[in-house]
Amino acid sequence: MTDSLTVSPARGTSPPHRSPGALSRLGAAMAGRARIVFGIWLVVLIALGAAAPSVFTALAGAGWQANGSESVRVRELAQQHFGGNSSAAVQVVVHSDTATIDSPQVAQLLGEISDVFRGDARFGEVIAPQPSMSISPDGHTGILIAGANATTDEMVKAVDEHKAALTALSGNGIEVYPTGTSALWSDFNEADHNAMIKAEMFSWPVTLAIMVLAFGSLVAAGLPLLLTLAGLVTSAGGLVLLNHVTPISVWAMNFAMMFALALGIDYALFIVARFRDALTTASNTRAAVAETMNTAGKAVVLSGLTVLVSLSAVLIVPAPAVRTMAVGIMFAVTFVLAATMTLLPAALGALGDKVNAGALPRAKRQQHHSPRFAAWGRLLHDKPWPFAIGAGILLIALSAPVFGLRVAMPSIQVVPSDAPVRQGYELVQAQMGKGAPGMLQIIAPTDEATQVAPAANAVDGISMVTPAQPARDGSGLVMMQALPDIDPSDARMGEILDRLRAELPSAAWVGGAPAENLDLQQALDDYLPIIVGIILILGFALLLIALQAPLIAALGTVVSLLSTAAAFGVAKLIFQDGHGASLLGFTPQGFLDGWGPVFFFAMIFAIAMDYTVFLLATAKEHYEHSGDPKAAQVDGLSHSGRVIFAAAAVMVAVFFTFALADPLPPKEMGIILGVAVLLDAFAVRLVLMPVLLRLTGHAAWWSPAWLRRLLPSISFAHH
Repeated sequence: MTDSLTVSPARGTSPPHRSPGALSRLGAAMAGRARIVFGIWLVVLIALGAAAPSVFTALAGAGWQANGSESVRVRELAQQHFGGNSSAAVQVVVHSDTATIDSPQVAQLLGEISDVFRGDARFGEVIAPQPSMSISPDGHTGILIAGANATTDEMVKAVDEHKAALTALSGNGIEVYPTGTSALWSDFNEADHNAMIKAEMFSWPVTLAIMVLAFGSLVAAGLPLLLTLAGLVTSAGGLVLLNHVTPISVWAMNFAMMFALALGIDYALFIVARFRDALTTASNTRAAVAETMNTAGKAVVLSGLTVLVSLSAVLIVPAPAVRTMAVGIMFAVTFVLAATMTLLPAALGALGDKVNAGALPRAKRQQHHSPRFAAWGRLLHDKPWPFAIGAGILLIALSAPVFGLRVAMPSIQVVPSDAPVRQGYELVQAQMGKGAPGMLQIIAPTDEATQVAPAANAVDGISMVTPAQPARDGSGLVMMQALPDIDPSDARMGEILDRLRAELPSAAWVGGAPAENLDLQQALDDYLPIIVGIILILGFALLLIALQAPLIAALGTVVSLLSTAAAFGVAKLIFQDGHGASLLGFTPQGFLDGWGPVFFFAMIFAIAMDYTVFLLATAKEHYEHSGDPKAAQVDGLSHSGRVIFAAAAVMVAVFFTFALADPLPPKEMGIILGVAVLLDAFAVRLVLMPVLLRLTGHAAWWSPAWLRRLLPSISFAHH
């Protein structure tokens, strides 16, 4: 029968001789021209490294918006027609326990605050505190507004430059706090940057220690770190240059740092471990590099493509910050992949047997084949069902809470309690009401103002609407501010916004900072199913191309989805329900940050598929040699198990260091990704996936003849 359970080559035979593949030739070329490769990389590192140090000051600080939404339209109208009194405007809170806003000393201070903004073209009209609008009922707190006359990214940088001068005006019993969305992102980006740097500095020595234990050799352990450093420097410099073309969020570099370290070490581990094994059989160093790149190199390329494909799905979300976060990781992965394919083979070719130099006094030279993982593979082969059921129950149990997961845009709690923006925010709430920091803006034609005001006042959840302020440029528009009676991050804010938009005339638009958050959240929710579908389809397609076997490609995709769901289930228990919050040092918001599901799904799935490719590519290599599914499972695990274990240990260590951060988003990021890797590597790749190979036997590697004719010929066997 044409579609019988066979693979090519036939079981029990050696694969036919093929001419060296492209990656084999590439590896041999890099190993044979090491000095040229080193020289090219040195030039690239110097060129991009010159721009790298400015990465955190050059990149954009905002971009958290849904392009094309009603709230973004309101912000644009406010900046165009109302002196910049938009959600991007800087609000300076002035408070005194003893003096009132109309007192001479406060009036003088307000003049000094206005002077800070004068002369900077990024600021528009400066509006002094207004009675019944921006002065508290007791007269002791007022809000001065400096309009936004630039993009949201430029406004964040403007706050970066002026906030020290503003807070320095505090004194003589008067407090000054810059607040508003631009100030929020300024303070948060600063706190986040500091937290990320601390986490990176802590993770490097931990990573080196794990590498030394994994390899037993200082030279072999140092190669992955040098490769990662090259990827980090080049991606940082590349992002700075790309920022001149289009604004790139500073968060892009934050994520790029994490992934360059994690994936760079993953890829180098796989290549170096395979090279050390190839040295024992190859005729010379160059041949060992060629063999390594022809086997492990293919797995690394396919893994990198899977990561890039998964993250590319995020680019369809119409939110600049989210898109550029994906771009940042894609940049890092691309540079790390380039270094893995060129710089690392050149280094291995230059080192040869010296890759084992610097061995620890009591460490034995590690073999690629691990007797312990071979024994583990035989145990899974002999008793598959207890392990399959145990791993399945664990993952399903952890996945169950995901059905109760709530998401929302971050609240003020993501900013440290001593940040000026949070102090000003809480002061405004105490003096003017819970909803005062999140006023909703209404812009409407002048002739409809008399209808808009009573309609807005009648909406349940709106406690007050300010008098209509006409545009000063004769555009025929008016602006009103609607004061909600709840905190801007309250889950009921969405209902208030929906009612307000439904009740107002069609020519009236509703925006403001809370509306922008809610519109962005809606866009993220709308695009999530599409992104999940794209990632699953493309992930399956790449596995199918790599493995030439539909059943194992489908199973690899499904179990990756299961480990991803389990990670989000744990995220719900920790960040929404607050389990372990006191231990981790944070106050739960009652929800997961809104960009989490879209972005973390892509990241977690990419990492999960990374390990899937490593394990299954190794198993396929042994199946192609032997045609024996037991050999594929046991030998595949014995040759990849240590690498997966070490790589996962590094990733978990890297990600969990971010759990030590004070700001909540890096903490979420570190814990969710760390848990995902922990579950995926140890419950899925080292237990469930080998068990599935055992249970499916030859069927795992079967492919119908018509499909083999359609797919490109990819073999993991060395020649």
